[in-house]
Amino acid sequence: MISFRIEYLLPIGLALVFFLETSSVSGQGSTAYLQLESTALKGNSIGDSPKRSVSVYLPPSYQESSHAYPVLYFLHGFTDSNEKWFGMDEHWIDLPAIMDEAMQDGSEFIVVMPNAHNTFFGSMYTNSSTTGLWEDFIAGDLVTFIDSTFRTIPEARYRGLAGHSMGGYGTAKIGMKNADVFSSLYLMSPCCLENSIPDNPGLIKNLAKVNTIEQIADQPFFVKASLAAAAAWAPNPDRPPLYLDLPSEGSVDSSLHARFAAHAIVSNVHQYREQLTGMGGIVIDVGKQDFMIRLGSEALHQELEELQIPHRYHLYEGDHTNKIGERLGSHVVPFFQHIFSQAK
Repeated sequence: MISFRIEYLLPIGLALVFFLETSSVSGQGSTAYLQLESTALKGNSIGDSPKRSVSVYLPPSYQESSHAYPVLYFLHGFTDSNEKWFGMDEHWIDLPAIMDEAMQDGSEFIVVMPNAHNTFFGSMYTNSSTTGLWEDFIAGDLVTFIDSTFRTIPEARYRGLAGHSMGGYGTAKIGMKNADVFSSLYLMSPCCLENSIPDNPGLIKNLAKVNTIEQIADQPFFVKASLAAAAAWAPNPDRPPLYLDLPSEGSVDSSLHARFAAHAIVSNVHQYREQLTGMGGIVIDVGKQDFMIRLGSEALHQELEELQIPHRYHLYEGDHTNKIGERLGSHVVPFFQHIFSQAK
């Protein structure tokens, strides 16, 4: 393995730290680890750094060729990070190894994964004054950054967007709003498609006990997830230290309900019918045993059916995580190989 590091400043003003691991084994790709400073993420109320790490998989032929490649942007899930998916931390996925095996037929593309782990353990890939403008970061700063750094084909038909869980939600949200940037979408076990305000009395009580940033890390999963959702969908720049609004015990805040509902994919997808109908392909992929996630996925499938938006819905034997690596290689990669080959 050959490694090197370069630091420089891009013309677009994004700071870059570049670390590339190049494999000397035939048939293996290279992995680049970068850092960029995003304009879209600056000035967020919670104080998260606008400097985000980005992991990039370069296919086996990239170092030896001179031609440009399509790009798949992949969004990780809640509590996850790009480092975990790219083998820098213990995880259930080794994305570069999966890509190496899946691209053996020679149909290759670049894979990009930004780090969306933040103070709340996840950004929900949503524009928010509390956590930053994540939709603008993905569809704007990140794409510009990658096109300026690597040999990409800078056209929407050669860009795909995919994600798992929170990343599946982000894929739906960002994809339907940015059909001029991404041509195809693959939602793996997407969460939060019918998101709603927390209404469990016990959960509401536990949320009210979190009064400092430092307390977030010690909370159980659903408290963390509810805080992250509120930071994304109900930001409040006038309510430190968490800068978000939450439901109160024993009261119903209709305006807060409306703010959460405005970010629900299923009830808002009709606004983007034209954009989604023009997509090169849309897939929703969920395990039969992934019960809560399955309900939202089926609801989105039915809504797309009613709107006559072409898509595929895959229901397979599995839960939220146990088949993700397998399906990346057997379904996600072939889907985008087909999409990109049809774009030629």
